[in-house]
Amino acid sequence: MTSLAPDTRRALWWQARDGLTILRRDLLHLKHNPLEIASNLIFPIVTVVLFGYVFGSAIKVPGGGSYRSYLMPGLFAMSQVSAMGTLALAVADDAAKGIMDRFRSMPMARLAVPFGRTLADLASGLLSVLGMAAVGLIVGWRINGGPARAVAAFALLVLFRYALGWLGAYLGLLVKNPATADALIPLTFPVSMLSNTFVSPAGMPAWLCVIADWNPVSALVSALRGLLGNPGTVTASAPVPLQHPVVTTLLWCAAFIAVFMPLATWRYGRSR
Repeated sequence: MTSLAPDTRRALWWQARDGLTILRRDLLHLKHNPLEIASNLIFPIVTVVLFGYVFGSAIKVPGGGSYRSYLMPGLFAMSQVSAMGTLALAVADDAAKGIMDRFRSMPMARLAVPFGRTLADLASGLLSVLGMAAVGLIVGWRINGGPARAVAAFALLVLFRYALGWLGAYLGLLVKNPATADALIPLTFPVSMLSNTFVSPAGMPAWLCVIADWNPVSALVSALRGLLGNPGTVTASAPVPLQHPVVTTLLWCAAFIAVFMPLATWRYGRSR
């Protein structure tokens, strides 16, 4: 196997080191903002209780089973999608305060800042996932797919959040205005709704059903339900993305990273 050239190794080490520096900065910022930590823990409790108990008695699960068990994978996915808007707001806030300009004035790799921000978002997102899982277990949700499949499910969830993080970083660098970025956050909710998060798309109008079936969130939710052994098994008549939800989700993640990692890096370098 051909080893990397010394210059390439030095460049990669430089980018990784600078990215980890940004990660440390953001984690220290999180440490000194207990309200932000609290919100990461309170939001899962509110969503599980609200959707699980308010909708639980009114919606029937396709194929039978507990609605809360059907719902939990969808809530996991929804939390990752909404985090994209939160990251965009944080990046736009840094840009508006001139923090990005100070970073650009330093001898720092261009990839480092968006790379560090996406990693920090991933770290804070683990709090939300753990909190949501804990509340889900309290209200009756269970993992029935075995330990290995459960690890695969949560790894897929983390990867999806990381991939969407690059989209969030790009949008934050693009708008550079916290008010505009804040307005983007509610727009993430329809993305979660137009999927199989809360109900089966089969009951939707035909044109809306097509959108829901090909929504990346639907693939993620189906993959989580299958890996965690929760209700909502995909039938043989489902479209191709839902027949192979794990592969489809991995492809979506690769596409998001391949497109928005270079775009975010390019936008960071051009922002003034």
